[in-house]
Amino acid sequence: MIEKIKKLAKEYKQDVINIRRHIHANPELSYQEFNTAKFVAGQLREFGIEPKEGIAETGLTAIIKGKNPDKKVTALRADMDALPILEANDVPYKSKNEGVMHACGHDAHTASLLGCAKILNALKGEFEGTVKLIFQPGEEKNPGGASLMIKDGALKNPAPATIFGQHVMPLIPVGKVGFRPGMYMASCDEIYLTVHGKGGHGAIPELAIDPVLITSHIIVALQQVISRNASPKTPTVLSFGKVEANGATNIIPEKVEVAGTFRAMNEEWRAEAHRIIKKMAESIAEGMGGSCTVNISKGYPYLENDPTTTESARKSAEEYLGKENVEDLDLWMGAEDFSYYTHEVPACFYRLGTRNEQKGITSYVHTPTFNIDEDALEIGSGLMAWIAIDNLSS
Repeated sequence: MIEKIKKLAKEYKQDVINIRRHIHANPELSYQEFNTAKFVAGQLREFGIEPKEGIAETGLTAIIKGKNPDKKVTALRADMDALPILEANDVPYKSKNEGVMHACGHDAHTASLLGCAKILNALKGEFEGTVKLIFQPGEEKNPGGASLMIKDGALKNPAPATIFGQHVMPLIPVGKVGFRPGMYMASCDEIYLTVHGKGGHGAIPELAIDPVLITSHIIVALQQVISRNASPKTPTVLSFGKVEANGATNIIPEKVEVAGTFRAMNEEWRAEAHRIIKKMAESIAEGMGGSCTVNISKGYPYLENDPTTTESARKSAEEYLGKENVEDLDLWMGAEDFSYYTHEVPACFYRLGTRNEQKGITSYVHTPTFNIDEDALEIGSGLMAWIAIDNLSS
């Protein structure tokens, strides 16, 4: 079966590359993937697979039934949205939508799953069980398209016993993949602070209440949430990346707006940290004569790979690629809305190597120069097909 899959993956490689390039050249932001969804649906129909469209508005699912389809159901997921980044790559398939770019590899995820679907459909008379394909919107933006897909029934009729997700990794060379059982990725919350004071002239500070000074105290003090409130055994990150104070050299503004991110790998601690952040920011501002409004946008939960499902997928990968091409992953403080699926179904989220230093393909995700070695698409479509078939047989 592996040799049959590899042969088909090689045969379909250029088709999958063309699909990826079309999606890359026509990116759409989170929850706006209308044309991408239509394109994916059209591709599935060309393969002889009828999709179910309009799930969570721009998501879709499809079913591929093998022999004895009720024996077991497994699901495979890809995300379709792009990022608000101006692409700097000089390639024939450069983004035509200025300021929007597939800088996180979702074009590769979608293309790989379509290639996988074509392989599975060609072999459906040779494996038992059912494969459910999930193409979701909005991975890059709260509340996360996965949560909306679940609410709209993507994990029902039929309900999968397992689910697998694949994500590009520019730190891993093309030809290799990575796995980690258990806790893998962090929860992700957006922290918004609005610090209110009293504006005035910079030369007469006694007549003002300086929100810039208050904000500086709050930002420094909130690092105590990590250094003195979080257990050293619990991975936690609090970072502020945006501070806006619309004053001038001699103008103290009325308010300062701050935005940041909080990451954790424990839900109880996550909730407690939210409480501490809110109380500390409000108290510091009040103690300095101002006020602080705290808004915490709760995002994705932590991602935990089911150990049994992940070890099974790793074994499949070793059979498909060779043990030397399967790596161990470290804990990752990034976040992924695939985490929602991991809290519903035994799941495995693994990494697909896309780096090629000889070709100059080394940029990290979420950068204007991110790209992939397209040889990864042949591996991505074939490996995912084998993982699904192998899992269905277990």
